[in-house]
Amino acid sequence: MKGVLTYIRRDFIRWSRNKVGVVSTLVLPAAWLIFVGIALPVKFTGNYLDFITPGILVMTILSTGISSGSLLMFDKILGFLNKFLAMPVPRESILVSKLLFITLRGLLQATIIIIFAVIIGATLLNPLQYAMIYIILFLFGVFISAFSTTVALYLDDHDSFAAFTAMVTMPLFFTSSALMPYDVMPGWLSTIAHINPLSFAIDAIREISAGSIPIIPIGLLLIFTAVVVTISGYVFRKITV
Repeated sequence: MKGVLTYIRRDFIRWSRNKVGVVSTLVLPAAWLIFVGIALPVKFTGNYLDFITPGILVMTILSTGISSGSLLMFDKILGFLNKFLAMPVPRESILVSKLLFITLRGLLQATIIIIFAVIIGATLLNPLQYAMIYIILFLFGVFISAFSTTVALYLDDHDSFAAFTAMVTMPLFFTSSALMPYDVMPGWLSTIAHINPLSFAIDAIREISAGSIPIIPIGLLLIFTAVVVTISGYVFRKITV
C-alpha cells in the first residue's frame, strides 16, 4: 500500500501543478450539465435534469477514466515507466495507483456535477442514495481506467492513443441510455444501448435515484470490471518497456 499511495501522491502533485487542467476538469462537467440539461429541449421526461444527470456523471467518469492510458503513455514516452518497473515495488502497485488516481479524480468531478445539478433544479437525494451512486461511479471508473491502461500498453505513441480515444469516447456515450429512454430510441440503437457498459452504470444510478436497488446493472458492472482489471493486471505484469 505504501507504493500505491506514493504513486497516487505523485500523480496528484503533477495534476495539481497544471492549473488550466485542474480548472477545465472541474468546469467542463458543469458546462455539459447546463448546455445539455437545461438548454436541450426534451419532452419525453418529467424533470429532464433528473434524467440527464446520471448520464453526465457517467460520461464524466468515462472522459476522466480514458485519460488513464494517456498518463501511462506519457510515463512510457518520457522514460519514467521503465524506471518504475525496475524499482523494488510490485508492478501491481503502479497499475493500482493509476486506476485509483484517475477514479478519485473522476469522483471529484462527479461531486461538482451533483452539487451543481441540485442547485439548478435536480432532485436532492438522501445520503444513502448518494453513497450508492458513488459506488457505481467508482466501479465504472476502475473499469474504464483499466480498459484504457491496457490499450495504452499496446500502443506506441500518444497520437495513436488520442485517435483511439476520439474513436471510442463519443460513440460509447451516444449509443448509451444517457440522453434518451430506451422506448424512444430506434430499434437498432436500443439494442446497442442495452449492451453498452455505460448504460449499465447510467441505469443503475437512475434506479438508485428512483429508490430501488439495481441488482442486475450492478452485477453486470461488477463482472465487466473484474474481467477487465484481471486482463489489465496480466498484461501489465508481462509488459516490457
